[in-house]
Amino acid sequence: MTADHSSSDLDYHAAMAALADRGRFGIRLGLQRTQALLRALGDPQLGLRGALVAGTNGKGSVLAIAASALRAAGLRVGETPKPHLVSYRERIVVDGAPISAADVTRHVAAVLQVADAVAADHGEPTEFELLTAVVFRHFAEVGLDVALVEVGLGGRLDATHAWDGGVAVVTNVDLDHTDRLGPTIAHIAREKAAIIERGDHAVTGATGEALAIITDRARRLRVPLAVVEAAPLLGWDADGIEIDLPRLGPTRVGLLGRHQAANAAVADGLLDALAAAGIASVDDAARRAGYATATWPGRLELIRDPDHGDVLLDGAHNPAGAAALAQALDDLRPHLPGSHDVTLVLAAMTDKDVDGVIAALLASPVVRGARIVATAVDVPRAMAPADLADRWAAIAGGRKRVLVASGPAAALEVARTTSARPPGLIVIAGSLYLVGAVRALLVDDPLLRDPAMGR
Repeated sequence: MTADHSSSDLDYHAAMAALADRGRFGIRLGLQRTQALLRALGDPQLGLRGALVAGTNGKGSVLAIAASALRAAGLRVGETPKPHLVSYRERIVVDGAPISAADVTRHVAAVLQVADAVAADHGEPTEFELLTAVVFRHFAEVGLDVALVEVGLGGRLDATHAWDGGVAVVTNVDLDHTDRLGPTIAHIAREKAAIIERGDHAVTGATGEALAIITDRARRLRVPLAVVEAAPLLGWDADGIEIDLPRLGPTRVGLLGRHQAANAAVADGLLDALAAAGIASVDDAARRAGYATATWPGRLELIRDPDHGDVLLDGAHNPAGAAALAQALDDLRPHLPGSHDVTLVLAAMTDKDVDGVIAALLASPVVRGARIVATAVDVPRAMAPADLADRWAAIAGGRKRVLVASGPAAALEVARTTSARPPGLIVIAGSLYLVGAVRALLVDDPLLRDPAMGR
């Protein structure tokens, strides 16, 4: 039997440990446990309106862009970005700030109070199911104008689908998680399209076979569906991209990478759908201001440091992400003073397509001329630095300019000390764990400082 949990006997670190402990139950798709948790908490999600966002890629970027515009319009918005980089609290955001340690501790305690009863009837809730209940409890408590919720896996049976906010978004569909979602685009598209419910307004940037399946779902449920294409890209520099949106015309977006033209178009469609559903209205001026100031930490995030070299952070943990990073590096080269001397710090997980990531990165002339520092983070799935260096050498055709460092701090130091003068550009990639560890070394954000142990 699980011990009784109350806000008085559970501190922040105990709350985080209790959530992590539920990770032992893995991923178990299905809505019954989450629905039971929410019922036991008084169904806090029922009073929330907003958008549920599914898709293979771009979900986090769409949330970041749309939320920035909603805030610029003076609206109170909640987001669920994931995974976190520095603090678990980054997974629950209101008005651009992560949930406080006190609030998340209190909500976790409340959810744990009902978890045993749910387990008796439906099986043990997983970490993500508990987190989903915490999200909706917090969002209901703070009184949002709009909730933007990112689907965890697939859509149809994902815990977040226990909520319908009135707008359903499918960014795109590609092969991913085929062991759980099915072996083909059609299988995966059906799983993601299932978040569209009768009475919704829907938006998608999907194409081809996936679009046909999403369109059919919307037609059968008589749901208005907006199909958006990637906005034409007008240009870019080290501070963002310029795109052409149907209503706004030339528009600045504060995220790097030409792939953000598609995500910005979906975010713009999401805001249109919120207005059509009577949930929230964002005028042109607020959209322009919000898009231009959008940020998405750790995803092609440029941290300026003239003394030690600028650092570009990007997870790029799969071949598609690595290809986007490679293209961005080539695009940005004329706009980055440190591009005369590039060091790529790389880590990888053993269960990822490491060879595919390396091959995609090597498509970039910038990467082919870069110094490589292979490292690892302290997680069980991490590939040993020496093994990663060997994989790079095998694919790149030699160990020339490939160094090894034991961990993130050591790798950053190697990158800095071997850089040319004036300082070059340091690129951190291959794992969001690595990006989070390095970002914590470079950026001291008071909002992300967790309480000390024992407090």
